[in-house]
Amino acid sequence: MHYHSTRGQAPQLDFESAVLTGLASDGGLYLPTEIPSFSMPHIANLQSLSYTELAFEIMWPFTGGMVPETDFKQMISEAYQPFRHAAIAPMKQIGTDEWVLELFHGPTLAFKDFALQFLGHLVDYFLKRRDEKVVILGATSGDTGSAAMAGCQGRERMQSFILFPHGRISEVQRRQMTTIPDANIHAVALDGTFDDCQHIVKALFADAEFRKDHHLVAVNSINWARILAQVVYYFYAALRLGAPARKVSFSVPTGNFGDIFAGYIAKRMGLPIDQLIIATNSNDILTRCLKAGEYTMTGVTPTLSPSMDIQISSNFERLLFDLYEGNAETIHGLMQDFGTNKTITLDPQVYRRLKQHFAAERVDDAATQATIRAVYEATGELLDPHTAIGVKAGRDCRTSDAPLVCLATAHPAKFPDAVEEACGITPVLPEHLADLHTREERSLHVANDIEAVKACIVEHKQ
Repeated sequence: MHYHSTRGQAPQLDFESAVLTGLASDGGLYLPTEIPSFSMPHIANLQSLSYTELAFEIMWPFTGGMVPETDFKQMISEAYQPFRHAAIAPMKQIGTDEWVLELFHGPTLAFKDFALQFLGHLVDYFLKRRDEKVVILGATSGDTGSAAMAGCQGRERMQSFILFPHGRISEVQRRQMTTIPDANIHAVALDGTFDDCQHIVKALFADAEFRKDHHLVAVNSINWARILAQVVYYFYAALRLGAPARKVSFSVPTGNFGDIFAGYIAKRMGLPIDQLIIATNSNDILTRCLKAGEYTMTGVTPTLSPSMDIQISSNFERLLFDLYEGNAETIHGLMQDFGTNKTITLDPQVYRRLKQHFAAERVDDAATQATIRAVYEATGELLDPHTAIGVKAGRDCRTSDAPLVCLATAHPAKFPDAVEEACGITPVLPEHLADLHTREERSLHVANDIEAVKACIVEHKQ
């Protein structure tokens, strides 16, 4: 199994090198040269497996044998040990053949834990084998940061620097990053938006000298291992609702396109998915693209769902590469044009393919609050704003009687003000985070400037 860049100008890598590289040297994103295909009988045979057993079966074919089976199984087991629910990813019914897949039972209460707990173990394994140390660098719109830090916490071979937009995430999200005491963890507040944070991270990876000198490794969903770990819960949910004998639909709150792209990979592997529904907030570049065939960047609007306040959905490049049938030269040109003109007009045939696989809907703050309130009144279940967007978009876009699974991407207690305003109930943090608001905070504050971020890393790296 080898990995190639979406832009075609970086060398092919094996699984280990792709994980440790993250962003390709040509600015592209790595994808496997082939997607493993599972037959219907094979998928049916997975029905009785636990989450960790299933994770091994889904991810192992992508490793190319770079990790011994026993070691890979062990790191999967250790990655999901801290999860607070025995099912790892339990489901709750909120309507007729309508479910929420609870992805917030990990250490930091967000779906990012599924990938980043695993990635922490995987990267540490490779670093020990190579006897190397690295700087983990990432940008977060709220949840990736704390999940990445939790995955790197206390690991002597990793220094973690996570950029977040100053004043644009919830207090719980901020405190989950700024209260980690470990010396190898650095929360960096940047004066700008998430897109600014992401731009600087990509620029630093594109700086070959800085990247090499400081051994940068990506933890954003530009890292293929992030996507791979998220493929698992699509299989897990679908199998519990009757797959492969019947199709299942998924509605996914989407900002950077990584989570729903994992669903697309699951479909490519053979999982019988009926609909993949892209749920966006007012920052609706993806919905607009689905409606009109143009991927056009506009300004970022702060919303009640800050983890989705994004206008550049990095993983959409991976989908474009697939829809353009692996034409890396075309993707390279499109992404160069987008960097200059902030817009891409899809080829008509590519646009038709896009609509064959996806539906999309935009959900504003008022509709988000109304959905939180309606679901609570009907079921007693509290939804965070991002999950509520998934539920609303799923209901609006649903076109068949296939079971609909809405991904619950964060615990409602991460956004208590929005939830309380919507339904009058203040969600409570789980016991392991009950004292979060009294913990001492520490963070670094930098200007929205590449050189300022470089200097920050150089100064504080141990």
